[in-house]
Amino acid sequence: MNLSHVQTFLVVVETGNLNKAAAKLHVTQSTVTARINALEDMLGQKLLRRIKSGAELTATGSKFVKHAQILVQVWNQARHDTSLPRGFDDVCNFGCTDPLWSGAGEFWLNMIRSDCPSVAVNVESGSEADMRPWIANSMVDVAIAYEPLPATGFSISPLFEDVFIEVATVERDLMRWDPMYVYVDYGEEFRRWHAEAFPVDDTAVVTFTNGVFALNHILRWGGSAYLPYRIAREPMEAGRLFEVKAAPRFRRTAYLVRNTIRTAGWPWFDGVHARFQQAIADLAPESR
Repeated sequence: MNLSHVQTFLVVVETGNLNKAAAKLHVTQSTVTARINALEDMLGQKLLRRIKSGAELTATGSKFVKHAQILVQVWNQARHDTSLPRGFDDVCNFGCTDPLWSGAGEFWLNMIRSDCPSVAVNVESGSEADMRPWIANSMVDVAIAYEPLPATGFSISPLFEDVFIEVATVERDLMRWDPMYVYVDYGEEFRRWHAEAFPVDDTAVVTFTNGVFALNHILRWGGSAYLPYRIAREPMEAGRLFEVKAAPRFRRTAYLVRNTIRTAGWPWFDGVHARFQQAIADLAPESR
């Protein structure tokens, strides 16, 4: 399979138009058409349907998109791994789910940069759903996630416990519903806990998938939200946030996932791992 055909397909999907795809790829429209036709011939299925406004995915094309993305990602990763920048000895492909980046993933990255100046780092950040194929397809060497699935060649170990607390910009007791409540979607498990604790039909004034965004929002506009203690601690100590009295706390375990063969060859790995765990313990002692 010619990778340029797959890449062209993804650009057509992105732009929704063969002419726009050609302009973005700096090739002619006939070249784009030829590549798509060749890819469809190889697969034996139509991937795109030409319409008046451009092109749209067929049912088969919709299924192929995720596989095409993985093919391109794996190829890019292979190029990255085999073409180290001058002065570097190795590459650490590091994955982190979005809710764990601030105060966790960034700590890990900073420690590698500090302790291992000859190791380049490739960071992948996304949702729990994004993380699973990255691990399953060995696109990451080390990852931090709440809900990792077992994968061949990888070990999974508990890293720390995240404590989610409801905080508000004013001191108050637990209430049925705060009209200034900001909801943060931390994933399926959190959604279930939240629904059990707050069985109401009211809609949050704003919804985020990132706790740091929610923190910045309520500090500016007021209100309340559930945040990990590790990112709420500093504004709480400064008197800008207060834990809502009697509000239930939720706890989730963050896990370290590592490629056992890759990390076994890194003499720096155990030291960085130990320093990271100590940093997390110092940052959020209530999570211990």
